[in-house]
Amino acid sequence: MLSSREILNFFVNKDVRKLLKRKGSDANETGRALEELRASLFNDFCSSENAKRLQQRLCTPSVALTFNFVIAIGIIFMNKWVLKNAGFQFPVLLSFIHYVVTLALIAILNALSLIPPSPPLKSAPLFTLGLVMSLCTGLANVSLKYNSVGFYQMAKIAVTPTIVLAEYIWYKKKVSFPKVVALAVVSIGVAVATVTDLQFNLFGASVALSWIIPSAISKILWCSLQQRENWTALALMWKTTPISLLCLLIMIPLLDPPGAFSYNWNFINTSMILISGVFGFLLQWSAALALGATSAISHVVLGQFKTCVLLLGNYYIFSSNPGTTSICGALVAISGMSFYTYLNLQNGKLKSEKGSPRKDEHQENKDSRDAFNGESI
Repeated sequence: MLSSREILNFFVNKDVRKLLKRKGSDANETGRALEELRASLFNDFCSSENAKRLQQRLCTPSVALTFNFVIAIGIIFMNKWVLKNAGFQFPVLLSFIHYVVTLALIAILNALSLIPPSPPLKSAPLFTLGLVMSLCTGLANVSLKYNSVGFYQMAKIAVTPTIVLAEYIWYKKKVSFPKVVALAVVSIGVAVATVTDLQFNLFGASVALSWIIPSAISKILWCSLQQRENWTALALMWKTTPISLLCLLIMIPLLDPPGAFSYNWNFINTSMILISGVFGFLLQWSAALALGATSAISHVVLGQFKTCVLLLGNYYIFSSNPGTTSICGALVAISGMSFYTYLNLQNGKLKSEKGSPRKDEHQENKDSRDAFNGESI
């Protein structure tokens, strides 16, 4: 058995000391590497510019549009269940609950330091965005309650030329003639697809017309603040949601019928309304990501694509027969959307060829966004 002196001599041996020193050096290098990785991740959130670049890397245009499309389909069925099956006849209050849930979830993210700091900006654009968002959401639900789906879709078609006109007035952004043709084909196709369900109601029509301008302005502001001012989607939601909540609170007694306190707030109904609120948060987040990654017009085209997919899906999956005219209109609209997407991709390729062959990651993401915008080349 080894004596204590022999063990001590082993540890003070020169070769053993070198081995232990090398192991300690490797541990220090590993520790420094982990610390650098932690610092790198922290730096991605410590400034608005880094956070914006991180959002662009993780959320490409295709990812953002797909995310928004899936959530938009889900919330349609969820809100339909709440308003019809659960008998919740208070559309503005439902929007208010959506924003309350959104604010609560964003507050949790902010407490976990997952929302980056806001870039410097005057309060006027933020207040305007919060105001038009509340008008857009509240009036959309009221319009959906009092109007037929066909008239509601006809009002949504009018958002496209409103955005084109507003962007030209504010930013001198022009849309090329082929894209105008593609957008016209899309609008005509959606109009034909939904004309069979066109019913007129004076109050509903007034609400629908009042919804068009706030909807267009909100999309333009979401797109502009993210692409021009380095805001991220969550940071904008954190700043504008309280403003939207206050505006919706004022709208509730004006547009909702009385009786909200006497509603049957049982466990099932309350749970479904809260789940609808979670979908509302995801819808607002995904829409903000899509608008930041693409353009206001592309987001409107995505909404019209969703309408056509729902119509054709009900026909092929659930054997619902909307009529030959509606099906042909949906197919025409989808062909126009395909042509519009093709033009955007061609513009993106031309812009990429004009640039240098070697680009950093930030420039590649910018070209990816440009492939979906409505600006002419």
